[in-house]
Parts: sequence; structure tokens; C-alpha cells
Amino acid sequence: MNASLAAYADKYRQERTYIHYDKSAYSAGETIWFKAYMMTEIAPADESKTLYIDWTDDKGEILQHSVSPLLDAVTNGQFEIPADYKGKYIQVRAYTRWMLNFDSAFLYNKTIRILSKENTSSPSKIMAIPSISFFPEGGDAIEGITNKIAFKANDQWGRPVRVKGVVIDNQGKVQDSLRTIHDGMGYFFLLPEAGAVYTVKWKDEKNAEHTASLPAIRQNGVALQVTISGTTRFFNVRYTKEVADAMDTLHIMGTMYQHLAFSVARATNTSFIKGTIPTGGLPSGILTITVFDKQWKPLTERITYVNNEEYLFRPEMEVQHWGLNKRARNEIKITVPDSLVANLSVSVTDAGIGEDSSNNIVSHLLLSSELKGDIYNPAYYFSNLSDSVSQHLDLVMLTHGWRRFKWEEIVSGKFHKPKFERDTSYLSLSGKVYGVLPGQISPGTAMVMILKQKDKQGGVLLMPLNSDGTFNDPATLIFDTAHVYYQFPKAKGLNDASVQFMTDRLPPAKIPAADNNNQWPDTTGFYRQWALVNEANEMAERMKIKTLENVTVRSKTKSAIQQMDEKYTSGLFSGDGDGYQFDLINDPFAKSAPNIFNYLQGKVAGLQVNTSSNPPSLQWRGGAPQLYLDEVPTDPDFISSVNVNDVAYIKVFRPPFMGGFNGANGAIAIYTRRGNDVKPEPGKGLKNNKIFGYTLIKEFYSPNYSSFSTKNDDRDIRTTLYWNPSVITTPQKHEAVLTFYNNDVSNAFHVVIEGMTRDGRLAHIEQVME
Repeated sequence: MNASLAAYADKYRQERTYIHYDKSAYSAGETIWFKAYMMTEIAPADESKTLYIDWTDDKGEILQHSVSPLLDAVTNGQFEIPADYKGKYIQVRAYTRWMLNFDSAFLYNKTIRILSKENTSSPSKIMAIPSISFFPEGGDAIEGITNKIAFKANDQWGRPVRVKGVVIDNQGKVQDSLRTIHDGMGYFFLLPEAGAVYTVKWKDEKNAEHTASLPAIRQNGVALQVTISGTTRFFNVRYTKEVADAMDTLHIMGTMYQHLAFSVARATNTSFIKGTIPTGGLPSGILTITVFDKQWKPLTERITYVNNEEYLFRPEMEVQHWGLNKRARNEIKITVPDSLVANLSVSVTDAGIGEDSSNNIVSHLLLSSELKGDIYNPAYYFSNLSDSVSQHLDLVMLTHGWRRFKWEEIVSGKFHKPKFERDTSYLSLSGKVYGVLPGQISPGTAMVMILKQKDKQGGVLLMPLNSDGTFNDPATLIFDTAHVYYQFPKAKGLNDASVQFMTDRLPPAKIPAADNNNQWPDTTGFYRQWALVNEANEMAERMKIKTLENVTVRSKTKSAIQQMDEKYTSGLFSGDGDGYQFDLINDPFAKSAPNIFNYLQGKVAGLQVNTSSNPPSLQWRGGAPQLYLDEVPTDPDFISSVNVNDVAYIKVFRPPFMGGFNGANGAIAIYTRRGNDVKPEPGKGLKNNKIFGYTLIKEFYSPNYSSFSTKNDDRDIRTTLYWNPSVITTPQKHEAVLTFYNNDVSNAFHVVIEGMTRDGRLAHIEQVME
């Protein structure tokens, strides 16, 4: 059994992830900045190289599928919330390929509040509905044995409810009372008698009366009780006479992170088995105590938490320059013990906005990610090592399920084969050739590829093909999107073959609708945040319109745009007219736009471009403008497939447009290049595919008010003042000095520092600068 458990632990080391965000709530149009940390057991999970994050709306529809490279078990990135997003929440699910082999309950999940005037002005008027659940210690309540039965009371949003009541039998006799000990949890004792039925009568915080039935009582079985005293755990195994007669030995095993912590065998010639477990030398985490019969069939199980704080490292933060005034400079120094290599993320926000400090890198990686179900305020259980906190944490152990593996597989030694292998290498230019017969690809066969990535010079590759049609160039990593043009050797007879690229890149996982359990935060702080963001969005929109309306060209000679108009347009499409004109041939930024819709976004006052839908959609003055390609009516689906590099000129007509049908909401005419406007494109005429690689990682913008910039003229009401996901310290350089500037309205800052060391120690610091 021990050897089988060791083999399982070595083969199926499970990964956990945590994400640090720059703040806890956002508004439509804002950017969510994040950093992800990965752990396996008590160390950084540095084997997997790719993290997938699915961002979905509150109906479970995918908004974005982020794919991020993991370096030394961390990665970072951003998600831009659509400006027209109307949902109240965004759900985040993060996972590696390896994590998909196990129970989906252990994947990273978080619901992020999206602020609007409606859901920040006042709490919901919906009445709370309390409920209560019961959890016999060890799994079952056994007849004739004193059982400890824990309970958990909460409302429909997961908030704890304080309750009190009594346990009565079917004769109306009171067996014990129940009263909340901490956050809706508590316990009572019960000695079940044969044939008796037990009921709980309880009252909630409003003194409303309720009745609930206890779980069924088993006639025969084994009960496991665990008590805590400092760094020692005492266990007491009791069993009915039928169990003792049927087996002469019970095995008691303790495991942590799927590794064996202890194992003993005891005879059942007495009515109970007692034991002591010293935990001072164990790593922090969940210790699972399982009782087996002599054939190693599990009979009862109990989890208990070991917190020795060896997982902590404590960076020090010192404010070296205070700047609480308008646009003043601030400087903080972070010092890490000089023996450690640490990777930190730092966020600084307006201290007046809403904050959620109920969970952090320590409480999530060491507790929340190891249990099924939600834990209310998990950070509390790591606030100190007092006996009261330890006892409260034991209530969490009693009221939450934990099943990391199936004992039947461990006992038999026959493990299920993983469906997904680990991503031990980065996503590179790879794929497979389809439509070929076995043996048709001979040794030495290669195909020619031309790779064109955004903002990068195209390159020609000679890609060797394996005999099964697969190929991979580990030196070529893809970020954002790329176009690949390819050609097979003519002599090989592969002209009818097709290629599927990036087959290792996972699609989004199926996600249920958001479970909105965090509905009741500080609405005062969140309302302030929404008001500041809303003002910033209105300012940006006004500046956009002002800039567009001020752009006029006056010249006695024909300008380049007039020459373009004469060359491309005809009839009612020609002339200056009332609208906008864009010369894409001479626009150096045109190539950076993935499609026409992205190019037009923000360039036409009042034109709303939604690039998150498929196909993209347009709205202008209450309707959709008519689209033309070379003055022929077409639809958004076709326009989205037109390469921006093939477009010379775009003309936008204000409503109404009299040059064609359906012109009541204006028109957009798109003209493709012709004659000497057409620049030779590498790969023209070859088979090609658009491929997706890693999601582009952007840099957080932080203004520098010590130097001149035209941007500094704008009113500054940022709620995130500073975000740095990559603060690295080493034994040689164990200090980091960070500088940021205040905005125009904040008078205090909330600083959060989180991080992980190379040996798996964790840090979480919160400090208010005021």
C-alpha cells in the first residue's frame, strides 16, 4: 500500500494556481491586470509552461480565452473589459492542461464584480434565506457511539448565519443544544439509540424558527474523532461490536499532499483505538487521516489542518518618499531577506475604493484551493496561530469535503491514464499535416513556410516533417496572431494535403454560469470607484470626439486624400462630402489593426464598433451603417475577412447616405488597393492560415509627472495608481525601489504586495499609506 501511494504521489502531483489582481472590482471599459502563481505540493509548479484563463460573462459565455507562458511558475497579463459590457460579474477560471485530468472543483475560480450605477448605489433588497447542513465527524454517525456532528449555516449568497437550537429525538427529548461558534459553524454531540430519529429545531438571526433532519444513522461502522492541542493531534477510533468481530485489525494512515505522513496498524480487541500525532515537523497543509479495514478498504476519514508557518517569508516595506498631494511623487522600498530569490507583484490603489481582503496568495494556495466549496473569509485562518483561530479552522475541516484521489485506485495500484499530458514545453510554431497516406512523407521532407507576425519582420522557414505529419519549431514562439503561408515540395505529391496549426493550444473549457456568492462588499467604496471610472470614461469620449472634429485639411493644391478619392471613388461616392476619409497606404498604424473594424474603432465620432461579437457589429445613430467593398454592398462577416494590408482607402459617410440603399444610418465604403498601390506581399498565392499563440502581454501605464508630456494635461482620476507584476529580488539584489505618482483626487493609498520564493515560500502584505 505504501509503495502504491508513493507511486501515485510521484506520478500525479497536482497543481494549484492563484491570481493576484490590481484591485477587486472593475467597471466596463477598464483593464484587469493580473499575475498568476503556480504551486505543486509545497513548491513552485515549474513543469507546466502554459496557463489558460477563460474570462466569461455572468451567463457563462466566453469573452476571452487567454493563453499565457509560465516562467518559473508565474505569468502575468491583462484582460480588457468591453466598454459596452452590461453584466454584473465576470467569472475567471484558470487551469493548466495537467489540471484538467482531475476534479474540476479544484480548478481556480473567481467571480469579479463589475460596477455600474445600478449595482453600487445600494445593496440588494432580496431577503436572505438561511439554510443549515450537518456533517458527522468522519463521514457517518454510528449507532451506540458518541458522535461529534458539525454544522454550517449560511444564506443563499454564502454568507454565514448565526443560529441556535436544540437536537431532539422522536420522543421530543432534548439530546443537545447547538449554537454558532464561528462564521455560522459549530458542533454538538449525539449518542444515537437504536430506532430513534433525530431532528434539529433552530432559529436564525431574526428569530425565525426552522426544522431540519439529521443525516441517517448507521447501525454499524467506525467513527473517527480528532482533537487539537497545539502541534499535536489526538485521534480516537471507535467501532461497533460487529466491526470488531468481522476484522481483527484496522489500518490508520495519514497523508499530506498525497504523500505518506504516518501509517499504523492496531488490533480491535478493545472498544477503541487511540493515538497521538506530533505535527510540528510536518509541512503546513491538510493532513488526511483515514481508517481502513485489513483489506485496505476505507471506512472513515477526517481532515485536520497543520499550520507551522514555515511557508512564510516577510518582505519589509518602507516609504522613502511620501506624496499624498495632487500628482506628488511616492517612493517605496521593498526588502526581502537576502538569502531568498523572490518574485513579487505590487498593486497600489486609491484607499477609498472597495477592497476585498478575504482571500490572498497564502490562504488560497494553502487552503481554498485544497477544498471543495467556498470558504468564507479564508484569510482569517492565517491571521495568527492562537488556539481560537486553530479551533475555528478545524470547523472548516469538519464542514468541507476533501477528495483528492480515489483510494480504490491506490489500493489496486491501477491508476487511470491521464487524458492530458503536462505542457512541459512552450507553445511554438507546430501542427500536423492531414490528408496524406502512411509512408507518403519520406525522411527529409520539409515544407516552406513564411511567417508574418504583427509588428515583426516576416521570415522564411524550412520546416522538417515527421513521418506522422507532425512538425514543431521550438525556437519560434507565437504571440497574439500570425499568418503562415506554406508550400509543400511539388515532387512529394502533397498538394492536396492540409495543415492544422497549434494543435497543442487548448480551446476554452466549458464553464457554468457564474456562482455569485460575493454580493455584499463595501458599496460605499465601490460607488466611489465607479464614479471615478465613469468620469474618466466620459472624459476620454469627449476628448476623442473633440480630436476627431478638429481634424480638417485645407489646401489649395490637391491633398493626398483628395487624390485617393479621385482615384478610387465614382458617382455619389465621390467628393469631399460630409464624413471621414482614411488613407491606409500612408497610415503607418494601419498594419497593426487585425481587421477593418479594429482600425475604425475610435476614429469616427458616434460610431460604435463591437469587435467582441462574431462577426463584429456597427451602430451609428440607432442603426447599422451600410457597408460597401469597392462600392458593392456587402456584410460585416465578409468585411471581417478582408486583410487590412489589402485596403487602400476607407470613406465614412454621415447619415443619411444617398448613394445607395439602406443609407439612413450612413455608409462605410472600403476600397482595395489597385495598380501601383498594391505592394508585393510575401507568400501571395500560397496556402495560408491565421494562427493564434500566446495572448499579448501589455505594460501597465503609469504617468511620470516629473517630465513634460501632453498627456499630463488631462485630469487624472486613476483608481489603480501603480501595478508591477515583476518585482524580482535575489541574494545579490534583495531590495527594490518603486516610484509612482498620485492622481488628482486620492489622499491615501492601499498597497498590496504578494509573492513566492524559488523554494515555495509565500508572502502577503497589505499596508495603507495615509
